[in-house]
Amino acid sequence: VHLAESGGGSVQAGGSLRLSCRASGFTYCMAWIRQAPGKEHEGVANIEADGTTNYEDSAKGRFTISKDNSENTMTLQMTNLKPEDTAMYYCATGSTYVCEARNYNAMDYWGKGTLVTVSS
Repeated sequence: VHLAESGGGSVQAGGSLRLSCRASGFTYCMAWIRQAPGKEHEGVANIEADGTTNYEDSAKGRFTISKDNSENTMTLQMTNLKPEDTAMYYCATGSTYVCEARNYNAMDYWGKGTLVTVSS
């Protein structure tokens, strides 16, 4: 499965961005994972084929994940962005089990990432 992210950019704190990821085929689970400079990968949110969503604490109340199954496209609407949200954001896919377990490092396919920079 090929994944292509888009929508990253630079915003000021409190601003919003919308990230998109298009998959080349059907996916059971899609996720957003980020990596800040000097830090390890961190799960943000995931969405299963039936629409079930899982959010990590950093995303709850500020980010919304959604998916258009007909287009194999996933989006992440990010609001009230903070400087600590600055990271490379990756789209990834995996099994339903991996999403339910939030085992982001076990995702099968990853995109190249899109950079989000939030300035204070």
